[in-house]
Amino acid sequence: KGHLILLNFWATWCAPCKEEMPSLDILQTKEELDNLKIFPINIGKDSLEKSEKFFRELNIKNLNVYFDNPKTLAKVLKLRGVPTTILFNKDGKEFARIIGSIDFKNNEFIEWIKYYN
Repeated sequence: KGHLILLNFWATWCAPCKEEMPSLDILQTKEELDNLKIFPINIGKDSLEKSEKFFRELNIKNLNVYFDNPKTLAKVLKLRGVPTTILFNKDGKEFARIIGSIDFKNNEFIEWIKYYN
Protein backbone atom coordinates (compact mmCIF):
# COMPACT_ATOMS: atom_id res chain seq x y z
CA LYS A 1 0.00 0.00 0.00
CA GLY A 2 1.04 3.56 -0.61
CA HIS A 3 2.78 2.79 -3.91
CA LEU A 4 1.60 2.46 -7.46
CA ILE A 5 2.47 -1.12 -8.46
CA LEU A 6 3.10 -2.35 -11.99
CA LEU A 7 3.29 -6.11 -12.51
CA ASN A 8 4.63 -7.07 -15.92
CA PHE A 9 4.28 -10.77 -16.76
CA TRP A 10 6.77 -11.99 -19.36
CA ALA A 11 8.82 -14.95 -20.59
CA THR A 12 12.18 -15.26 -22.34
CA TRP A 13 10.58 -17.02 -25.35
CA CYS A 14 8.07 -14.18 -25.87
CA ALA A 15 9.06 -11.87 -28.78
CA PRO A 16 6.68 -9.03 -27.76
CA CYS A 17 8.09 -9.24 -24.22
CA LYS A 18 11.59 -8.79 -25.63
CA GLU A 19 10.36 -5.80 -27.60
CA GLU A 20 8.75 -3.98 -24.67
CA MET A 21 11.25 -4.76 -21.87
CA PRO A 22 13.75 -1.96 -22.72
CA SER A 23 11.01 0.68 -22.48
CA LEU A 24 9.87 -0.81 -19.15
CA ASP A 25 13.46 -0.49 -17.94
CA ILE A 26 13.45 3.21 -18.92
CA LEU A 27 10.08 3.74 -17.19
CA GLN A 28 11.71 2.64 -13.93
CA THR A 29 14.14 5.59 -14.18
CA LYS A 30 11.48 8.34 -14.51
CA GLU A 31 11.95 10.65 -11.52
CA GLU A 32 8.40 11.96 -11.81
CA LEU A 33 7.21 8.38 -11.20
CA ASP A 34 9.22 7.83 -8.03
CA ASN A 35 6.23 6.21 -6.29
CA LEU A 36 5.94 3.57 -9.04
CA LYS A 37 7.25 0.11 -8.17
CA ILE A 38 7.83 -2.21 -11.14
CA PHE A 39 7.94 -5.99 -10.84
CA PRO A 40 8.76 -7.87 -14.07
CA ILE A 41 7.57 -11.40 -13.31
CA ASN A 42 8.85 -14.28 -15.44
CA ILE A 43 6.08 -16.86 -15.81
CA GLY A 44 8.14 -19.15 -18.04
CA LYS A 45 9.95 -22.14 -16.66
CA ASP A 46 13.26 -20.37 -17.11
CA SER A 47 16.20 -20.52 -14.76
CA LEU A 48 17.52 -17.40 -13.05
CA GLU A 49 20.60 -17.67 -15.27
CA LYS A 50 18.52 -17.70 -18.48
CA SER A 51 16.39 -14.79 -17.23
CA GLU A 52 19.44 -12.73 -16.27
CA LYS A 53 20.97 -13.45 -19.70
CA PHE A 54 17.74 -12.18 -21.30
CA PHE A 55 18.08 -8.94 -19.28
CA ARG A 56 21.79 -8.58 -20.15
CA GLU A 57 21.14 -9.07 -23.89
CA LEU A 58 18.52 -6.30 -23.75
CA ASN A 59 20.76 -4.08 -21.59
CA ILE A 60 18.20 -4.02 -18.76
CA LYS A 61 19.88 -2.27 -15.83
CA ASN A 62 17.09 -0.86 -13.65
CA LEU A 63 14.87 -3.90 -13.09
CA ASN A 64 15.18 -7.10 -11.10
CA VAL A 65 14.00 -10.53 -12.21
CA TYR A 66 11.05 -11.97 -10.31
CA PHE A 67 9.40 -15.37 -10.74
CA ASP A 68 5.87 -16.65 -10.30
CA ASN A 69 6.25 -20.15 -8.97
CA PRO A 70 4.25 -22.23 -9.65
CA LYS A 71 2.31 -19.60 -11.63
CA THR A 72 0.20 -18.86 -8.57
CA LEU A 73 -0.10 -15.12 -9.17
CA ALA A 74 -0.81 -15.65 -12.86
CA LYS A 75 -3.65 -18.01 -11.91
CA VAL A 76 -5.07 -15.70 -9.26
CA LEU A 77 -5.00 -12.76 -11.69
CA LYS A 78 -6.40 -14.92 -14.53
CA LEU A 79 -3.66 -14.13 -17.03
CA ARG A 80 -4.50 -14.91 -20.64
CA GLY A 81 -1.03 -14.56 -22.12
CA VAL A 82 2.19 -12.60 -22.11
CA PRO A 83 3.10 -9.89 -22.05
CA THR A 84 0.44 -8.65 -19.68
CA THR A 85 0.83 -5.61 -17.46
CA ILE A 86 -1.41 -5.05 -14.45
CA LEU A 87 -1.46 -1.80 -12.49
CA PHE A 88 -2.54 -1.46 -8.86
CA ASN A 89 -3.33 1.84 -7.19
CA LYS A 90 -2.01 3.02 -3.81
CA ASP A 91 -4.80 1.08 -2.08
CA GLY A 92 -3.79 -2.19 -3.74
CA LYS A 93 -6.75 -2.25 -6.14
CA GLU A 94 -6.28 -3.23 -9.78
CA PHE A 95 -7.17 -0.27 -12.00
CA ALA A 96 -5.72 -1.21 -15.39
CA ARG A 97 -4.68 -4.23 -17.40
CA ILE A 98 -2.73 -4.13 -20.64
CA ILE A 99 -2.81 -7.36 -22.61
CA GLY A 100 -0.06 -7.40 -25.20
CA SER A 101 3.02 -5.25 -25.62
CA ILE A 102 3.18 -1.53 -25.01
CA ASP A 103 5.78 1.18 -25.46
CA PHE A 104 6.31 2.31 -21.87
CA LYS A 105 8.17 5.39 -23.20
CA ASN A 106 4.98 6.66 -24.85
CA ASN A 107 4.27 10.18 -23.54
CA GLU A 108 0.52 9.61 -23.36
CA PHE A 109 1.07 6.52 -21.22
CA ILE A 110 3.53 8.37 -18.96
CA GLU A 111 1.12 11.32 -18.50
CA TRP A 112 -1.73 8.89 -17.79
CA ILE A 113 0.23 6.97 -15.17
CA LYS A 114 1.48 10.21 -13.55
CA TYR A 115 -2.17 10.98 -12.77
CA TYR A 116 -2.29 7.88 -10.52
CA ASN A 117 1.19 8.36 -9.08
